[in-house]
Amino acid sequence: MLQYVLFGLVAALIIAVIIFGAIRNNKIRKNGIEADAVLSRIEEDERIDSEGGIDTTYTYYVTYQAQDGQTVEAKLNHAPWSAQVGDRIRIKYLPEKPRFALLIK
Repeated sequence: MLQYVLFGLVAALIIAVIIFGAIRNNKIRKNGIEADAVLSRIEEDERIDSEGGIDTTYTYYVTYQAQDGQTVEAKLNHAPWSAQVGDRIRIKYLPEKPRFALLIK
């Protein structure tokens, strides 16, 4: 019985994180400020999947100058191209939460 409760709690937490991220991204799309940014770093995380293969995920970070003049490094929602550190891109961000950015397509 306890395992079902734990499973339910974990599932609810995952769903909440997904919904929160979608709401944040939608707010950035609608109300975000545009800025020029530079891809500052790429983090690579490798894990062994259930079949023994390697599953690699990448997290992209950009550096940009916010409207208040502060230099910010933000986590980028995604980079759909073969991105390299130093690439210049256009982003949107919210002044009250500048550590998250969306790539402008």
